[in-house]
Amino acid sequence: MRDSSLEMHAYYAERAPYYDAVYLKPERQSDIEFLSNYLPGQLSGRDVLEIACGTGYWTQHIAKSARSVLATDGTAQPLEFAKLRPRHRCNVKFLLANAYSLTSELGLFNACFAGLWFSHIPVGSRAAFLSGLNQRLTPGSKVIFIDNNQTQLRDFPIAETDSDGNTYQHRSLNDGSVHRVLKNFPSQQDLVQLVSPFATQLHWRELSNFWLFEYVFTGAA
Repeated sequence: MRDSSLEMHAYYAERAPYYDAVYLKPERQSDIEFLSNYLPGQLSGRDVLEIACGTGYWTQHIAKSARSVLATDGTAQPLEFAKLRPRHRCNVKFLLANAYSLTSELGLFNACFAGLWFSHIPVGSRAAFLSGLNQRLTPGSKVIFIDNNQTQLRDFPIAETDSDGNTYQHRSLNDGSVHRVLKNFPSQQDLVQLVSPFATQLHWRELSNFWLFEYVFTGAA
């Protein structure tokens, strides 16, 4: 079986220099404006663990109001671009870290944000990821996930589906290479079912090109 995580790391390493172009698409501007204003308000004054920060596009927005941000990513190349953003403040630290192994050395947080990450988690690994994340959160933590909705399929249709129900897109880079990228599209029901045992104040919002899902971690297993 091909290792989708290795394929994905290779894809995002090569794409890092021009990744932010996805946020410039005209049809996404209304959503981007809303999220850029909404996220800082929801995470104001909190110590935020950011998962899969990539080039730091969303980091620069949540850092405006957060008490602190530890922005992590599992691929080194995007992190180097994230560190170059002039708008990042002294309340932001960057760290190369595996989202599936959030060790105690990271500390504890009262908020988590992950942008365009949940869709890259294999279906069979979702519960394990959330369990590991819970170990880094204190009761009352605010958790926010945003991701592409199925509108993205107009540009990148599903090319493969494996026996576990994971779906894959074939994406081309500027050098002409084509990469197989794991890209799942969880439903509201999927997410509610996953987090209900340890969450309250669940909220889902469907935008034109993205979905937003947020909840408060109760601390219960």
